[in-house]
Amino acid sequence: MDYVTLGRTKIKVCKNGFGALPIQRISFDSAKEILLHAYNSGINFFDTARFYTDSEEKIGYALSDVRDKIYIATKTAAQNADDFWKDLNTSLNNMKTDYIDIYQFHNPSFCPKTNDGTGLYEAMLEAKAQGKIRFIGLTNHRLAVAQEAIDSGLYDTIQFPFCYLATDKDIAIVENCKKNNLGFIAMKGLSGGLITNSAAAYAFMAQYDNVLPIWGVQRMSELNEFLSYNTNPPSVTGEIKELIDNDRKMLAGEFCRGCGYCMPCPVGIEINNCARMSLLLRRSPSELQLTPAVQAKMKKIENCLHCNQCKSKCPYGLDTPKLLEENYKDYVEILNGKEF
Repeated sequence: MDYVTLGRTKIKVCKNGFGALPIQRISFDSAKEILLHAYNSGINFFDTARFYTDSEEKIGYALSDVRDKIYIATKTAAQNADDFWKDLNTSLNNMKTDYIDIYQFHNPSFCPKTNDGTGLYEAMLEAKAQGKIRFIGLTNHRLAVAQEAIDSGLYDTIQFPFCYLATDKDIAIVENCKKNNLGFIAMKGLSGGLITNSAAAYAFMAQYDNVLPIWGVQRMSELNEFLSYNTNPPSVTGEIKELIDNDRKMLAGEFCRGCGYCMPCPVGIEINNCARMSLLLRRSPSELQLTPAVQAKMKKIENCLHCNQCKSKCPYGLDTPKLLEENYKDYVEILNGKEF
């Protein structure tokens, strides 16, 4: 089994991390079965967030008996110190623990620092002094904010999107974390579902000894797929290298990662799926995207106000209204018989 050490934290964990966002979609007992199977199979790092509805509660329900044998990371999207303390105390209660190993600011639009007027970083320091958190982290989808956090010297870990579609700038974030002895936690390892070969995804991550991927899991079959790589790790050679090279060519340039930070839409467009529908049609079973329900979701694009709220919120700087328009045009043509 491969392990990774998260920089200056000295936290050493299985190279497979458990991303607990998807377990909010399943029952408590199903989540418990999956979480315990992950733990019993060697996974000892679990990432969640206050924002993920009942995900924290399910971790507490399943893993409180083995709390001293695992590492938990969670997140707060608080904008001020009062909400920070509310989130932290709720998370501790939900997960039936008196401390969190890595407490992270959840995708802030800026890098929280001391004396920035928000009181957020000071609250982190106080929580650490009280023993309620062990290490301070930041998650982000913005290159500039992630790099500022690294340069600040205030953070122990960075969580950032990373997969084999990474740009040179994304890879530089990973390298800068290693240089500055920060742990690097990789989210979006499957690029929001656009990467469909888990072996290729794992093999790419395995090339970076400081990267901890967290795989979003909600089915036992998904978990077992990643667990199989603990004993039979794939590498970037042969067919996997060819697949990665082809995917990079296909997905180069502007495409929606499905992060959802553009939401909600004032007219109810499900932007984070509709703006990448052309890719979903071609990279997942197309029949799942051609149902009456999905057709109704896509039709809402006709109501777009072109208010550009989604564009202004996109951490990747995408022209989201244009992407919606292009994807809808393609979708209608496919419904009318265009081959793809």
